[in-house]
Amino acid sequence: MQQGMEAMDGPINFGERDRWWGLVVEGFKPPIYLMNYNLPYYVELFENYGFRNFYNQICWHLFVQTQLNEKFFEQDEKYKSNPEYKTIHLRKNQLKKFSTDFSIIYNQAWAKHEGNKQLSKEVAYKMFKTMKPVIDEHLIWFVYHKNEPVAFWVNLPELNQIFKHLNGKFNFFAKLKYLWLKKRGICNKFTGIVFGVIPQYQGQGIDYYMIVEGARVIQADKQYNELELQWQGDFNPRILNISKNIGATQSRRLATYRYIFDRSKEFHRHPVLS
Repeated sequence: MQQGMEAMDGPINFGERDRWWGLVVEGFKPPIYLMNYNLPYYVELFENYGFRNFYNQICWHLFVQTQLNEKFFEQDEKYKSNPEYKTIHLRKNQLKKFSTDFSIIYNQAWAKHEGNKQLSKEVAYKMFKTMKPVIDEHLIWFVYHKNEPVAFWVNLPELNQIFKHLNGKFNFFAKLKYLWLKKRGICNKFTGIVFGVIPQYQGQGIDYYMIVEGARVIQADKQYNELELQWQGDFNPRILNISKNIGATQSRRLATYRYIFDRSKEFHRHPVLS
């Protein structure tokens, strides 16, 4: 408090929100890769101490072959017939370009939200290089308008389906086993990591266009049976409605708690995004 701190949040990490963030309060099932797990009694520990629910993070489950709502295809036709717009999936041999485009969209779509920060193109490139060994190019999509990046949809294979067979090790032999299991197709789920549309293109159907074009490729591949969408804040009704509209069902809920040091101050939940 002497240093000017007024509150603490938890459980969180000190980096981005895509990993180790939030307390599981519903859906106590095996965690997906880079997701926290805790037993149910942790909720009581936090709340008895004085933490309050600052916001919830909703996770959704969807079978990959689920037929999308007709309104998705209407938006897809509108943009697909317009030569100024195009969707492209990531190419590993152009990682610097796509990571730069990711940072451009992220900084407009997410960085201004509470708890987020600007993402430099250098940091974005480092993130994508780290992910490169596990990236499936058909799971990461971008939308461009007049060749300028305006939206992204980033998914990764559900790596815990493989890592649970490695006994907590990743030495030379474990890496060989990882490659063998990956080639066998043991990983039949993927995870939605982050979804973003820059503000001036939001609410115009760009997201539906991107989802339809990505779904066509992913469904045709028939490699994946299930998708879990993670980290959707209950303060963001727009992204929650997208998940509902594609036919997903809620699979788990995590909570980010806040403890205000001055107990006389009024607590406010995270503001709802307009």
